Amino acid sequence: MADQLEVFTPWLARWGLEPDGEGFATPSSRLLPVRRGGEAAFLKLAVHPEEKRGGAVMAYYAGDGAADVLAHDADAVLLERLEGPRSLAAMARGGEDAAACRILCETVASLQAPRPGPLPDVLVPLESWFAALWPRAERLGGLYAASAAVARDLLASQEPPVVLHGDVHHGNVLDGGPRGWRAIDPKGVWGDRAYDYANLICNPDAEIALKHLDRRVAIVSEMAGLPRARVLRWLLAYLGLSASWTLCDGGDPWQALAIAEAAQAALAGTD
Repeated sequence: MADQLEVFTPWLARWGLEPDGEGFATPSSRLLPVRRGGEAAFLKLAVHPEEKRGGAVMAYYAGDGAADVLAHDADAVLLERLEGPRSLAAMARGGEDAAACRILCETVASLQAPRPGPLPDVLVPLESWFAALWPRAERLGGLYAASAAVARDLLASQEPPVVLHGDVHHGNVLDGGPRGWRAIDPKGVWGDRAYDYANLICNPDAEIALKHLDRRVAIVSEMAGLPRARVLRWLLAYLGLSASWTLCDGGDPWQALAIAEAAQAALAGTD
């Protein structure tokens, strides 16, 4: 335990924190449950530039639609611990998919609402965010090429840009009890607001996403005020990108491609 705590020690002292459980690691961060003056929190240390961006964006959200930031610096963030018993993934799998989708849409709207003060200076333009898709589309064709063609068109015709969470899905919006549903783990992207709705349509797994695809697209269209075809186009663009990321990580992108095929078929039906 002492060895695990050593990496957190500077922030434990600086922010007056007491360990409250075992630390753990993800590919991009290290986390430790802590308490500060009796308040439950998570201390999160970034080990990847993406997580450093995420900390800056969480501070920008200032607890509006996202977990509250209790302290932060360039390399670490202290977040309220969201301990409510509900799970959006469990809702989606347990007959409450439409309700979970609406909660996710409400969260996106809260995160994208205008805020006072300067924007985070770490945001990645959406055009750069799609960089992994272009070489895959050129080499592999098929759905990758179809996705890339749609993505290029969308990127050239974006709505006025907003701060994007970049990874809204059932596992990144948590039950905050009396504070309601709160997002975590933003990626820090800058671009068309419709992008933030694509990933939530694809989760928590391909089986659920395919079963409810049409209804989810309809809910997003209604709640975000976006034409159905535009929702489907951003979905297809995102899925090609997601499949490209999976290939880059050495994985099998079958889930993204299966949903992309369904999105492409649904899009053809709008013509």
